[in-house]
Amino acid sequence: MDARTVLRVLETLAPARVWLAGGWGVDALLGRQTREHRDLDLLHRREQEPAVLAALAELGYHETLDLRPVRFVLSDGGTELDLHPLVFAADGSAVQAAPDGTFPYPAGCFVTGRIDGVEVPCVSVAQQVFFHQGYEPAGRDLADMRALREEFGVDTHF
Repeated sequence: MDARTVLRVLETLAPARVWLAGGWGVDALLGRQTREHRDLDLLHRREQEPAVLAALAELGYHETLDLRPVRFVLSDGGTELDLHPLVFAADGSAVQAAPDGTFPYPAGCFVTGRIDGVEVPCVSVAQQVFFHQGYEPAGRDLADMRALREEFGVDTHF
């Protein structure tokens, strides 16, 4: 997946607020692409899911995996979007369903970064670090956390 595709998806979804997470979210925080990406992780407001699905269908994406309420995957035959529904509270915080309960998103974790010089919504460094724990990391996870440590001087779990 390339930056042009990421920006096209974000532009298409602009009316329904979404945030980058995962590898592209890390790259947005860094302001540069650091590695190849096999997919795009997107967080969205659960109540906006019908609008998100309709907009992405216009781009040729269709559902290939349904693990709701935790996540679901769309593909256009060449690229994959990994969507994570969030339920927001009045204070701006959110939760995502998880296999063993919920995964919290504090209100302050919704920030912006840059992809190819374009400002994009993403989750914070602290949220990325929090999200990357409790599992055996793949090489891409190790690379992402190393990049955050080097750029922002944060501690990570691996």
